[in-house]
Amino acid sequence: MSPEMIVSFARQAVEVTLLLALPMLGLSLLVGLVISVFQATTQIQEMTLTFVPKIIAVLVALVVFMPWLLSTIVDFTVNLLTSIGQIKIIGI
Repeated sequence: MSPEMIVSFARQAVEVTLLLALPMLGLSLLVGLVISVFQATTQIQEMTLTFVPKIIAVLVALVVFMPWLLSTIVDFTVNLLTSIGQIKIIGI
């Protein structure tokens, strides 16, 4: 197993992690921005006002994107496991 292969596995894992987190983080950012604009225009400075809509938005994003999230993580796992099966350990 070469160091390049290990670095490639780690890079792919980070990319998939970021890709899977993107829908929830993006929707939470969008909802937070809308709530912030609403608070600025109405001058309501309640700090807890953003939490409930963000939590609801993340849950909705999870429900909507769950099939895509699952297929992406399953594809990555299958690719990883098949790659591990093809590794020749150097020195043995």
